[in-house]
Amino acid sequence: MNRLAAQRRTAQACEELGAPSDEALLERIAGGDCASLAALAERYHARFFRVARRMLGNDQDAEDGVQIAFLKIHLHARDFVPHWRGSTWLYRVLTNVCVDAWRKRGREEPAAEPAGRSSGEAGTVERLDVQQALARLPAETRAVVLLRYLEDLSYEDIARVRGVSVNTVKTQLRLGKQALRRHLEGDLA
Repeated sequence: MNRLAAQRRTAQACEELGAPSDEALLERIAGGDCASLAALAERYHARFFRVARRMLGNDQDAEDGVQIAFLKIHLHARDFVPHWRGSTWLYRVLTNVCVDAWRKRGREEPAAEPAGRSSGEAGTVERLDVQQALARLPAETRAVVLLRYLEDLSYEDIARVRGVSVNTVKTQLRLGKQALRRHLEGDLA
């Protein structure tokens, strides 16, 4: 089945149920419909915040990233290419904003609790700080890892979101998992 035909059927089914598809909302936003932007923001805000929080390391930067992403979506909705799924294009905008923000501020560690062991009243409790381990990954690799394991996107969708090949996605995932393992094992040492 042709992917574009499948997307059209999905969009048509969404509209029949009363909920416009992402693609239909983007088309309306491109035409200047602010209510469609609000509907899209309501649909994606929590998911975008979750990804941005993991990529940028704190709530303030994540909220800023999400707001910038929605602003860019509003300003560039005309650039959406209909043969893509709407969600793919939306995640591409968000991850580009987050990668740019990460690069602009440098590789400083996010303000978070120290990783590794923490003392509790009943003795020493070992705790893994995944957020700190993620923060140590290069921004592009972090984006791929989060899209795969936090948002459950397919390799093909991640490749389209990041503008890379599927093999590059697989490589970044492998390297990302290896680096996370090293960082997390190091935290327990």
